[in-house]
Amino acid sequence: MENYRLNMQGITKIYGNVAAIEGINFSVIQGEVHALIGENGAGKSTLLNILSGVREANTGEIMVDGEVVKMKNPLSARQAGIAMIHQELQHVPELSVAQNMFLGRPLTKYKGLFVNKKAQLERARTILKQLDPSINPDEPIKNLKVAQQQIVEIARALLDDAKIIAMDEPTSSLTPTEFDRLAELISDLKSMKVSIIYVSHKMNEIFRICDRATIMRDGRQVGVVNIRDETEETLVSRMIGRKLEKVQHHSFMTDRDILQVEGLGRGDDVLPATFSVRAGEVLGIAGLVGSGRTELLKLIAGIDAKTCGGIQVNGRPIHNLNVSSAIKAGIGLVPEDRKKEGIIKQRSVAVNMALPKMRNYTRAGMLQKSKLDQAALKVMSELKLRPLDTEKHIGLLSGGNQQKVIIGRWIAADTQVFLFDEPTRGIDIGAKSEIYNLIERLASEGKAIIVVSSEMQEIMRISDRVLVMREGKIAAELTGEDISEENIAQYAINAVFHKK
Repeated sequence: MENYRLNMQGITKIYGNVAAIEGINFSVIQGEVHALIGENGAGKSTLLNILSGVREANTGEIMVDGEVVKMKNPLSARQAGIAMIHQELQHVPELSVAQNMFLGRPLTKYKGLFVNKKAQLERARTILKQLDPSINPDEPIKNLKVAQQQIVEIARALLDDAKIIAMDEPTSSLTPTEFDRLAELISDLKSMKVSIIYVSHKMNEIFRICDRATIMRDGRQVGVVNIRDETEETLVSRMIGRKLEKVQHHSFMTDRDILQVEGLGRGDDVLPATFSVRAGEVLGIAGLVGSGRTELLKLIAGIDAKTCGGIQVNGRPIHNLNVSSAIKAGIGLVPEDRKKEGIIKQRSVAVNMALPKMRNYTRAGMLQKSKLDQAALKVMSELKLRPLDTEKHIGLLSGGNQQKVIIGRWIAADTQVFLFDEPTRGIDIGAKSEIYNLIERLASEGKAIIVVSSEMQEIMRISDRVLVMREGKIAAELTGEDISEENIAQYAINAVFHKK
């Protein structure tokens, strides 16, 4: 019999009359990396919340190393050797690395009256030495890279001698190189007999680092598989309950320029860039995080002020480029961080969809709700948003549906130029396919589209042409058969090898 570190048997969680998860049996072997996969809404978060003591199950039993554990709160989970590393890292930016590691559980002296900073610093240094000796425990955590901040979270877990570490979308903000470092770190944790629960929508990561996978769908467990026995196609089919159709790239590019960018730049962040995007074209922009991709989109959208150059839409220059003039010219941005920059969580789907041109739904300063709802319903139906509830708070929707609302907002505003920044980040496989189809539909309607993405497969799947950025400038333009992972990577990192 396998040496199970974790056994969750018959776990059910009911909210009202609805079972969020039902009868889940989830087991993790000592020293394995176990993927927990499924579409958004499948029940993964609920299961992890129960494991980490945030929620209490209605029925079921949890055992760690063969002993029954009652998960009443996060403290009881921590005492059982269970640590959770969230997608959005939990830290106080102004505090040091060591202070963040001991947040809520300080080492004290003089009968608990004072924090023993020296002891915390030494203990933090000892743990970090195992993971990344370059991290200074006395450094403010805000000065660290995201990947290093994540290592600090892992170090925090090891302070309590964690036996089980659950990682929820740990690479959402990491570069490929930083993921390589995380993969090495996970391998080290395996050798220390730590069990890892790994949640990710990125199939390449799961196939690289995971041993087994538990698949969830609609609140139920639908299978446990050995990763080495699966292919991406079979794993995705198990997740969504149907065969995912392989979609070939279709080009709708015409000869007519819609967007012309002429020497557009902002200091050292974006060096003068010149290019155009045609009607029906999907232009991909690739490059490492920090290469200037997002900054370029924000210049085109008028969010950041340019220091040189300008843009034209359908041959008409935008003289005073700002958010208002960009929207008026027909430019719409789907931002990278939809939760912080793309939606107002506590407002309805209809209001969020109408944000760019709210004046179209007002009369004498008063909101015409029926007109707003009618317009929202039309777009929601087109995008197959479920439920068709214009009053539902957008914060209650899945990531994929939130993204559809943001795209729908620009469709409703009759946008000509769509700017997508990491359009499928944090979105499950099924919803990704829908977003790709939607981008293709917009291209077929003659829209000009720019897509920034860190996923090379995504860039290659949807792009007619690819610009590769490096250190704030466009380093290469790729078309046809030249659009490959090798070429994109070469131009994206070339400067690193030649940097003096």
